Amino acid sequence: MISPLLLNIVLHGMENAAGVQYLNWREQPGYAKPDSPVLVRYADDMVALCHTRQQAEQVKTRLAEWLKQRGLAFNEDKTRIVHLDEGYDFLGFNIRRYNGKLLIKPSREAVFRIKRRLRAEIRGHRGHETKALLRTLNPIVRGWAAYYRTVVSKKIFQDLDHYVFHLLYRWGLHRHPNKSRRWIVSRYFGRFNKSRNEKWVFGDHVTGAYLHHFGWTKIVRHIMVTGTSSVDDPTLTDYWADRRRRRFSPVDNTTLRLLKQQQGTCWVCGDYLLHADRQPESPQEWERWLRVVKKAMRSNHIATRPPDEPIKEQIYLIHAYCRTGFRRQDQSSARSPSGLA
Repeated sequence: MISPLLLNIVLHGMENAAGVQYLNWREQPGYAKPDSPVLVRYADDMVALCHTRQQAEQVKTRLAEWLKQRGLAFNEDKTRIVHLDEGYDFLGFNIRRYNGKLLIKPSREAVFRIKRRLRAEIRGHRGHETKALLRTLNPIVRGWAAYYRTVVSKKIFQDLDHYVFHLLYRWGLHRHPNKSRRWIVSRYFGRFNKSRNEKWVFGDHVTGAYLHHFGWTKIVRHIMVTGTSSVDDPTLTDYWADRRRRRFSPVDNTTLRLLKQQQGTCWVCGDYLLHADRQPESPQEWERWLRVVKKAMRSNHIATRPPDEPIKEQIYLIHAYCRTGFRRQDQSSARSPSGLA
């Protein structure tokens, strides 16, 4: 991480050297002047957006002289002047104007790189167990999809899912050369993801783990803000928090109502629901947790109700591991509520 930091320090002031000028109007802060170029830089990668080719050549000459004073120079093999209709690659994205409309997509080189990596990882795991392959592929798929989820990438996500399916299918054929194709499909593919009606999901029937698809990542468009309203500005912390709260609700209205009724705690063990990121690990924690669960079940009004009283329909919010432990309890000692969520 020290390399980008040093480059940001050394290359500070590149906008002034390129001749970028901003408006000082109070109504339009952060906007460049009509005839001014715009420079975008990330570490040592930069793009200068100009109005004419002559202006682009002037900006390149100014920056070459400015970099020479710092012992740096342009990489001529990677530096070029192109029209926006032709497009260019920047940070793994392809920026190009199609019939007057600007579209940003994953670059062709980025797609080739992820295909090569997936092919190498799957071939390298020949002979390994399915769960070992899933542990390797899932972080790669999730990370790559999250990086490109803000641009026009839905079609590319679908193509990559088809490509990974054929790789995994050949992986199964190589692992079981004497088995039929129908046997391989039934062993490694199925409806593992219960929230989606897709039967061609690669997974492990023993553990229930499955491979995340590229196409499952939701496309989230980047929203422009006015002027210099940066998320890193400490004076705008409350503004951005309120904006995220209004746009993305963490829970639906029904769950929020149940959280308020239960004061944000689990119905079984009493711990906070929104802070439960792990289940008990050590045997001592499991014993303590089981004592809490049994005590809560004995003290609940459903467990001590009269025999002739009908069970009241009610939904409770509980932890996932509390639900598992609740089902394992002896049903003769306590009765569970009719609805559990």
